[in-house]
Amino acid sequence: MKSQIRLTMKIEFVKRALCSTVCAGFAVSPNAQGEEPDRTHLPLPLSPFEGKVGKTYKESTAAWQHPPVAPAGAPNVVSVLLDDVGFGQTSTFGGLIPTPNLDKLAGEGLRYNRFHTTAICGPSRAALLTGRNHHDAGNGFLMEWATGFPEYSTMIPGNTATAGEILKDNGYATWWFGKNHNTPDWETTVAGPFDRWPTGLGFEYFYGFNAGETHQFYPVLFENTKAVEPDKTPEQGYHFMTDMTDRAIARMKFSKSVAPNKPFFMYFAPGAMHAPHHVTKEWREKFKGKFDMGWEKYREEVFQNQLKMGIVPPNTKLTPRPEWVPAWDSLKDDQKKLYAALFENYAGYFAFTDHEVGRLLDSIKELPDAENTLVIYIVGDNGASSEGGPDGTLDEIKNLNGLETSIGDTLENLDKLGGPESEPHYPVGWAWASNTPFQWVKQVASHLGGSRNPMVVSWPAKIKHDDKPRDCFLHLVDVLPTIMEAAHLPLPKTVNGIQQVPFAGKSFLASFTDPDYRGRTEQYFEILSNRSIYEDGWKANAQHTLPWRQDLAPGDWDKDKWELYNLNEDYSEANDLAASMPDKLAEMKKKFDAAAEKYHVYPLDDRGSARLAIPKPPVPGADADAKSYTYHAGAVRIAEPAAPPMKNRSWTLRAKVKTDGEKTEGVIMGFGGVAAGVSLYLKGGVPILDYNFFDAHTVVKGDKPLPKGESTVEVDFAYAGGGVGKAADIVLKVNGGKVSEGKAANTMAGRFGIDTFGIGEDSGQPVTPAYQAPFKFTGEIETVVIDVKPAAP
Repeated sequence: MKSQIRLTMKIEFVKRALCSTVCAGFAVSPNAQGEEPDRTHLPLPLSPFEGKVGKTYKESTAAWQHPPVAPAGAPNVVSVLLDDVGFGQTSTFGGLIPTPNLDKLAGEGLRYNRFHTTAICGPSRAALLTGRNHHDAGNGFLMEWATGFPEYSTMIPGNTATAGEILKDNGYATWWFGKNHNTPDWETTVAGPFDRWPTGLGFEYFYGFNAGETHQFYPVLFENTKAVEPDKTPEQGYHFMTDMTDRAIARMKFSKSVAPNKPFFMYFAPGAMHAPHHVTKEWREKFKGKFDMGWEKYREEVFQNQLKMGIVPPNTKLTPRPEWVPAWDSLKDDQKKLYAALFENYAGYFAFTDHEVGRLLDSIKELPDAENTLVIYIVGDNGASSEGGPDGTLDEIKNLNGLETSIGDTLENLDKLGGPESEPHYPVGWAWASNTPFQWVKQVASHLGGSRNPMVVSWPAKIKHDDKPRDCFLHLVDVLPTIMEAAHLPLPKTVNGIQQVPFAGKSFLASFTDPDYRGRTEQYFEILSNRSIYEDGWKANAQHTLPWRQDLAPGDWDKDKWELYNLNEDYSEANDLAASMPDKLAEMKKKFDAAAEKYHVYPLDDRGSARLAIPKPPVPGADADAKSYTYHAGAVRIAEPAAPPMKNRSWTLRAKVKTDGEKTEGVIMGFGGVAAGVSLYLKGGVPILDYNFFDAHTVVKGDKPLPKGESTVEVDFAYAGGGVGKAADIVLKVNGGKVSEGKAANTMAGRFGIDTFGIGEDSGQPVTPAYQAPFKFTGEIETVVIDVKPAAP
């Protein structure tokens, strides 16, 4: 028996060795003549048939055709992209949050201290994935704020093929884990279309969420294009960051077991460090008291670290505290307590995230071709976020809807911090401090605080560690051209028959060996009318909107104050030269206009909440003017823009169900989640309607279980009108008769949050603590019909 096993193992080893040799041969010589295919037109066909076809097999010679393979020596590529990270947060770049695994990677490779993003997430990701500027990739701003202009529709066009498509067509395995904020959310239902999902953008496998953020304990998850649910509850230890890391490691190892010579491209994009900042008490308590010194002292300590470490040049100045950040010493004790706790929670979340990414990096080292794995770790898709507002919050969805919570109320609920019932974010002051030594924050693309992020690159086979940071001026659009050069691949002229827009970026591969590489000579920036232009060390800036004021749209762009900086001498934008060099400023403003025309930035649009309210396209194939929506059991994980419009208007719901009386329970319709939402469910057979307005629950409950057999449960939701978010009278009926009524003093004006709509269960976050999600309906649902009235004036 043992000899049989040994013989089997030996045969398997020989087979693998032969496969490896053959595969390697094809990598070098895709056809018998040793000719490389024309990789400028994708996808590539099978290799030419080199055999002979006769009338029968006896006169014929078989010869397998082969799919495209990557060029010889093409590396594995792992692109890690964190979310909402300030330049002065990580210990790797002088910050006070320890990131030992990022430190370790930097100790093996290179740090970059003049790398740039677009200043906000979706546009940054579009630029990274396509190598084109975000407006040309259809992502001038975020999908939730999309408008009907091609550059602002968030619909990535076919003429800007992604890294996934280009590398897949050239023989790479391609995987996407984590955040996807580049598929318009009205296209994220079962109706598709799926060509702008990750799997339609060239990624052979996707595991993550289709939104700007997700609840880390109750994520809205998709595997490829199918909605899936976590295999554990938060109480059992579930956290999305761990889940996605486990999946990424498993797929990477599995792929290398089956095809050790096939390179892969992994896009690893955690929801971290975007709010909500979810982490266990164990991680949070590591930072107890660490930030009691306040944000000014934090900046001073970080700045001194940056100087000592050579992260910033010796002549760098620390920019002063702006008027929109109060002095720490001016705060009351309650404010200090709350603000410090919120940032301790964030730091714990970051330390936990570093730990999880560290597990991925350790697993990469176990690969058979670990030395030939290029890791590009971009520490944030924009600067630190100020979207927590002046006081921070335990409910960022409430903040984003323009509703304030008193500090007293937040402190009363501080025991929920970081847990499943919270959606926390720190205050504006910590965002400012986190971007040391720069001015401004996320969304403010005019200034480096919004757009300059750390980057670390490692490639053991090609990069020798240098402790001195590379200071070449780079942008996200430069990443894909660099990967292409590393893999010996040309820019495709056509992909799927579509002529391609040339890359806006250029490869910085030379910087791996040349410390004097200078990088880009020009780049524009624009987000929500905050705009800037860089050329040969000069940078002109116009700050226009405030990230924490979605209601504010100045509207008069000609009144913007332009600033001028010489970054060759002024690393932090501390010395405004506009008054002393008006001619240079005028020249730079003209250059911005030229870039804006070239890259399709116009029309400028500074509307925040007003753009949120602009109707998005209907689900493809749906009736754009529908007043009635019919659903069946199993219609779940429908994104909010694709669900019935049930806010700021009256509506009725009629559910035809079959039950076993008091034995039947579960959700008939669930919409939203922990922050806000509405759920119709049975408990002990009794119908209950719960309208959750930021933990103020209006509960309308029947007086007895439904009868056995068929029943109709109805909800009449009569909206008061007189503006948005007003009161509503709610009547609950069974088989045509009123059984209960109630009044919601406030209703949701904007979005319920980051969860979804569904029939037959409350997927993900529970709308109410009265049940444990998903609380699936145990009876039968024939139909649920929702009729909506026109929006109230």
